[in-house]
Amino acid sequence: MDFGFSPEQDALRQEVRKFVAENVTAEVIEELEEGYTPPGEQRRGRRGPKATAVWKKIDEKGWLGITWPKEYGGQGKDRMTQYIVEEEFSRVGLGVGGGGSGAPAIMAAGTDEQKNYYIPKIIKGEVSLALGFTEPSGGADLASLQCRAVEDGDFFVVNGQKIFTSSAHFATHIYLMCRTDPDAPKHRGISILIFPMDTPGITVRPLWTIQNDPPAPPGTTYGTRRTNETFFEDVRVPKSALLGEKNMGWYVGAMGLNLDRVGAGRYLMSVRRNEDIVNWSKENAIGDYDIKDNLAIRDKIAELWAEAQVCRLMTMRSMSIVNRGGDFTYEGSAEKVIAPEHGVKSTEAIVQFLGPYGQLLNTSPNNIQSGLYAHNLLGAFQSGINHGSTQIMRDQVARRGLGMPRG
Repeated sequence: MDFGFSPEQDALRQEVRKFVAENVTAEVIEELEEGYTPPGEQRRGRRGPKATAVWKKIDEKGWLGITWPKEYGGQGKDRMTQYIVEEEFSRVGLGVGGGGSGAPAIMAAGTDEQKNYYIPKIIKGEVSLALGFTEPSGGADLASLQCRAVEDGDFFVVNGQKIFTSSAHFATHIYLMCRTDPDAPKHRGISILIFPMDTPGITVRPLWTIQNDPPAPPGTTYGTRRTNETFFEDVRVPKSALLGEKNMGWYVGAMGLNLDRVGAGRYLMSVRRNEDIVNWSKENAIGDYDIKDNLAIRDKIAELWAEAQVCRLMTMRSMSIVNRGGDFTYEGSAEKVIAPEHGVKSTEAIVQFLGPYGQLLNTSPNNIQSGLYAHNLLGAFQSGINHGSTQIMRDQVARRGLGMPRG
């Protein structure tokens, strides 16, 4: 078996790296990190003029929507091309992948009208989706959600609350999971609605994270300064916003989440720390102490690096299954176990390598690499919870992959 890339793929990677070095400046990254409020408006957007200019150049290169069908504005190319492009841009914080959980679900379960409207705009970045999943009373038990959507003629009327809707303050639309049949078993009676964030009756309130003060440096895993709680009060949504069949939203949502777990962005979220510490230790020391001369640390870094390559190969295996139209059931869940747990393990080990200096945050004197490793430690716990907890993912691997009965 050949795990290498073809000469054409290697050439593409070098082309993307050259583009990133020439165009993705610190100012562009800062604009993306902080968000952008257009003049005369109150609502903050995702990209300002600097990032928009770079995005246009990326589009001109044909690096957006690589695997999406051409009839929806994509390139119709293979998954490995997407992987290479996505990997290089993800290293600098630019997501040029599949558009989040909502986009694959729209492609799989949407009407022709929904696909024709949303997919091209998601590819271009004109539409972005906030995920309205988690609720304060449910936590990881998503199926216990209580946000209600009641039919009223040609509309649904939505009432309820979501929490950790991280992009709600700049997203154009929300991908909302809500209960449409309160008498059905909890995994049934759930539907998904997609509608604009400026629909009357929506209130977004900030929840400032542990990374807010001091702010985490760019490149931090889970370094976002803000997430949100979002309230819905008599929000009238047309029935055309329904994605898939009514009361089948649990299965549509699960499918979208599973497909969204495939790709370089997710893999890198958990293993970039290995690259960071190797690159830092090659050229830096802590006073007279050089961690690369410590044989025990060198051995541990090599062990973590090998584990990271396992995570990478699992991602490539999943992409291969999807690319050839295979039955993709538990593989995304398996990735969601191994990669985040590796990320936590490596983050803790790296801070131990660096000693007390590795615990200094962004604004502390004598910090290391703008406090990157300390801020990574603050956010590491999220990786086992966000986008599905590792405990729930293990359950899905057991039932879908191994055919084990429900406990």
